[in-house]
Amino acid sequence: MELFTVNNVWMMICTALVFFMHAGFAFLEIGLTRQKNTINILFKNIFIITMGLLLYYLIGFNLMYPGEEFNGYLGSIVPGITPPENGMTPEYADGYTWWTDFLFQGMFAATAATIVSGAVAERIKIGPFMLFTVLYVGLIYPIAGSWKWGGGFLDDMGFYDFAGSTLVHSVGGWAALVAVWLLGPRIGKFKDGKPQAIPGHNIPLATAGVLILWLGWFGFNGGSVLSANPELTSLTLVTTCLAAAAGGVVAMITSTILYKNLDLTMFLNGILGGLVGITAGADIMTPESAIIIGSVAGILIVFAVSFIDKIRLDDPVGAIAVHLVCGIWGTLAVGIFSAEHSFVTQLIGVLCYAVICVASALLIFFVMKKTIGIRVSEKEELEGLDVHEHGMDAYPDFRLNER
Repeated sequence: MELFTVNNVWMMICTALVFFMHAGFAFLEIGLTRQKNTINILFKNIFIITMGLLLYYLIGFNLMYPGEEFNGYLGSIVPGITPPENGMTPEYADGYTWWTDFLFQGMFAATAATIVSGAVAERIKIGPFMLFTVLYVGLIYPIAGSWKWGGGFLDDMGFYDFAGSTLVHSVGGWAALVAVWLLGPRIGKFKDGKPQAIPGHNIPLATAGVLILWLGWFGFNGGSVLSANPELTSLTLVTTCLAAAAGGVVAMITSTILYKNLDLTMFLNGILGGLVGITAGADIMTPESAIIIGSVAGILIVFAVSFIDKIRLDDPVGAIAVHLVCGIWGTLAVGIFSAEHSFVTQLIGVLCYAVICVASALLIFFVMKKTIGIRVSEKEELEGLDVHEHGMDAYPDFRLNER
């Protein structure tokens, strides 16, 4: 019983760390965007975590973990969560109670929509984004998650994703890609076909956001061990940190070679890319493999950001490069660096998630675009969403004239 209590306490600590990641996402997004949209971004992030938890309670948890009668593809919607018999004892799980299980998984659920929030910043209407969050977090994420973590058909195939390089990060990344494409770029982002820099208003805040996210990843990956197992948790945290460090350093070196300047934002996104990349296999990689995975993610970040600009997609925070590209890489890396897992199976898993995420996000955003509209007016975008969507100013004493 003492070991069960220790395991459960560790899981609750990790739950708190994952919750704290939402502060990191918020800081990163507002730091890399303009001050006139700060309230709007904060509002979206607060809505995501609050509504996400309620939706996960109402239908998400049971939909994601359907139980023994699951057909492997789509579970039934059972409202609410009722603890099973012995749900608070080691008979339910060696490492945690039913309630801890719900709360830990619920913190993950909101992350997918948070990834989209950064990519569509500064030009999406708040109402349609809120509706997207309800549908994507409430239905699409738990259905997709059930295919692996709920014991679905991908789990039966041997697909492996330890903590969510694909199940969380690319699920958000695919939706971000679709949303950015349908929304179009911000005014002034491209001139004569060439991308123009739109600097964020608070890089120190963005830096703090990345460090908070790195800290939160101790819970994101460490908690995914689902116990306080000394060997597995320590290995997982070592590989997580080494991949993050390698991703940041290699992204910094790569961007400096290509662009001849020491770009802090690329350094920061390299760290995040390394974290996303290692998440699929953090518990089974050696430290050396983790460094390689993080290093490749760091290189991918630099080229992915450039490629996204070249195809005229506007992603203010680099969410697509970080979460989608590095999420795919991390998932495939499991099949490369682990002899126990098939590269082909990992690829099939990536493709399956691409299909459900692209199709669902396209349906949701396309219908909204053709009915209620998803983009603010030119006047609202130029003057800022804070004033027009919220009637507030994040910095009333320091108003600047912004384009």
